[in-house]
Amino acid sequence: MADTLKIFSGNANIPLAKAICDHAGVKLSECEIVKFSNENLKVKICDSVRGQDVFIVQPSCPPVNEGIIELLIMIDAVKHASANRITAVVPYFPYVRSDKKDEPRISITARLMADLLQTAGADRVMTMNLHSPQIQGFFRIPVDHLLAGKLLCEHFNKHGTENCVVVAPDAGSAKRAGAYAVRLGLPLAILDKRRHDDSESPAIHNVIGDVKGKRALIFDDEIATGGSILEVVKALDNLGVTEISACCVHAVLSGSAPERLKNSSLNKLVVTDTVSIPETKKFDRMTVISVAETFAKAIMCTNRGTSISGLYHGY
Repeated sequence: MADTLKIFSGNANIPLAKAICDHAGVKLSECEIVKFSNENLKVKICDSVRGQDVFIVQPSCPPVNEGIIELLIMIDAVKHASANRITAVVPYFPYVRSDKKDEPRISITARLMADLLQTAGADRVMTMNLHSPQIQGFFRIPVDHLLAGKLLCEHFNKHGTENCVVVAPDAGSAKRAGAYAVRLGLPLAILDKRRHDDSESPAIHNVIGDVKGKRALIFDDEIATGGSILEVVKALDNLGVTEISACCVHAVLSGSAPERLKNSSLNKLVVTDTVSIPETKKFDRMTVISVAETFAKAIMCTNRGTSISGLYHGY
């Protein structure tokens, strides 16, 4: 069914969309996105999509809210151009951390994003490493929740894991870190991280497991400001580790995060390209692994109607 397949991209991460197309063996379909002086957007789909299986690649990247509107307008445009099926490919889901009502009178915005995608006309959603997997339950359409754990673990296996220990930054991430530890065949240590109030940085009180004299591997789903990961790095330095490597799926790296990470004692930072990373945010100790092939396989399997369950394994 590849002749019925069309892949489009918004402006959020065009290099990833092109890489996905290269792995899938299809050409990135053309569209025009115009921003007027009044900041309104116009989307024109340049290729015919009548009866086609359409995939629109648009992760949550700065400017986040403009990217969301781009995606919604693109979905609506291909819907009214008589596409047969529309899949929103959102490697990094917008407002993913707003998944619960933990304060009075706030929005569960991740649920709102799910509602908007469905209302715009998406028939299914493809994403990667949701902050909370239960966000899939916000949808009444199919959600393919892909995982980058296999790619990250393959990287560390390739470069050697001798004398390593996987470190969970806090108790809440212990299950995810434990899955990485099992896949790598390594011991697990858990830090007791506590936040005393809204104004203070989290403090590390205790560690469960042996880390002294070890090479520490820290796994997380995303790094935004870098505050939490730097607290963990500082704590591990004090606990006597010999080397610290961190990895995350979504390298948001907002504000001064790149500079703070660059100036830390972190030996290596491994991230994926779900979020577009400008050259100005990269530094020598950062390694970027592409998720393009994983998404290309998922898109091709979906287009052909075959199982993609093998892409769900790992964290």
